Amino acid sequence: MVTLLLDSTQLEVVLSGVERALSRRSESVRVDRSHILRVQLTDDAWTWLRGVPSPGTLVRGTIAMGTWRSASGCDFVVVRRRHPAAVIDLAPDAEFERLVLTTRHGIALVQALRLDGDDAPTEVSEIAAGGTAGSPAAP
Repeated sequence: MVTLLLDSTQLEVVLSGVERALSRRSESVRVDRSHILRVQLTDDAWTWLRGVPSPGTLVRGTIAMGTWRSASGCDFVVVRRRHPAAVIDLAPDAEFERLVLTTRHGIALVQALRLDGDDAPTEVSEIAAGGTAGSPAAP
């Protein structure tokens, strides 16, 4: 699952080496916090995929990673199996229209986005555990 970093100005989707290769993206996805319009949680991220991977990787029912292009625009997805996910709708002037990300920390992400963030990026899993930056993250 992806690592999500959140500070007062942006949400960063940090991709591992494997995720970079499968999504065919050389750097993390960064979204200005002001571009986040809505966050929805889902148990089945596969129903939220629209369009085709371009560029990206799709192994049906197993992984979907990369940019998904459709008639309505493009989304960035990192979906693994049937894990819970967050669907993040973005403003029209953002790089993507929507992010679809499997994460077990969806509730913590929603709560963290409601709070005024501080300037230091904090991993969403640490927010879920009630810790601070640098403390061990909860599984």
